[in-house]
Amino acid sequence: MRALTWHGKRDVRVDTVQDPILKEDSDIVVRITSTGICGSDLHLYEIMGPFLDPGDILGHEPMGVVEEVGSSVTVLAAGDRVVIPFNISCGHCYMCEQGLHSQCETTQVRERGTGAALFGYTKLYGQVPGGQAEFLRVPFGDSLPIKVPDGPPDERFVYLSDVLPTAWQAVEYAHIPPGGTVTVLGLGPVGEMAARIALHRGASLVVGVDLVPARLARSKAHGIEVLDLREHGKHVGDAIRARTDGRGTDAVIDAVGMEAHGAPVAKAAQWVTGLLPDAVAERLMEHAGVDRLSALYTAIDVVRRGGTISLAGVYGGMADPLPLLTMFDKQIQLRMGQANVKRWVDDILPLLDDQDVLGVEGFATHTMSLEDGPKAYEMFQQKQDGMIKTLLKP
Repeated sequence: MRALTWHGKRDVRVDTVQDPILKEDSDIVVRITSTGICGSDLHLYEIMGPFLDPGDILGHEPMGVVEEVGSSVTVLAAGDRVVIPFNISCGHCYMCEQGLHSQCETTQVRERGTGAALFGYTKLYGQVPGGQAEFLRVPFGDSLPIKVPDGPPDERFVYLSDVLPTAWQAVEYAHIPPGGTVTVLGLGPVGEMAARIALHRGASLVVGVDLVPARLARSKAHGIEVLDLREHGKHVGDAIRARTDGRGTDAVIDAVGMEAHGAPVAKAAQWVTGLLPDAVAERLMEHAGVDRLSALYTAIDVVRRGGTISLAGVYGGMADPLPLLTMFDKQIQLRMGQANVKRWVDDILPLLDDQDVLGVEGFATHTMSLEDGPKAYEMFQQKQDGMIKTLLKP
């Protein structure tokens, strides 16, 4: 089959690789019909190379049609249409029963001290072949895949793999009071969808902060009050307090993460780490890595006293300096973590009917072939051609 594979920093290629096969009686094989490129895939493209090997298959936002099922699978059959959550969870362990599917005890990567295995996402999370490919082996065929109806286009459902549950959890963790206010930092796919969800769930004011004109314009068209970081810079907190009686918003969602704009020292440290031999860089990142924390510092500034910060953007540093005095003094609540995809599916599915209240159809700005995957990664990183969300069609 054809698959998008990692070969080095800013070097992804479409290779012919071995077709996946059933390894366990509970496995299924899915023929992929749509698969997204996630903002966190850019961390692999740019920073996380020490935890990847050449030829690793990328991607964790797939959906498709069941091609083959293992002998113990009873819920699905060949021809069923399914979305595959990005975290690999068994559905029946203690953590899964708590709704913490991203911490699944069956698939935790214990040798790395990390949570549930993820599709297409480095040795830190199991080095499992990903979904930017023609076919994908999926374990736990009776409990992991999300069966969806035939008929509507893939775009109606594909975001159940990651974007929708990640954004939904970000809003849930933000604990916005009824009629409350929230700032969303970063209007990429997850940030913009979180802003849409916050509006849908009754927030009276949703402020979106970004510096990419296409993102700002699109969010504004969906009823989000936008602030251009290029205009407000370090004074964005003042602009938000001016809209909230001097307090700041009840909650802040940081949908940016480790590669925030405006952190030259941390950016340089990440760049230098990328030049080291993998064994050295891996140890450094696991024990002394730092992130670009501009977005998180902004969140701490912007949130009102007693408010909540919800981290949806991916962070990976082990030595990140945090202003704990300020956080303690402001009585900030902080929640974070990989989305527990299966936990939120029942809440989200009713919104994916023909009314499409979240605007999932048309959410992708670009649809490209799998063969154009390397070009899509480059365009996404460079924010070219107004690219915000891309679906690949194997």
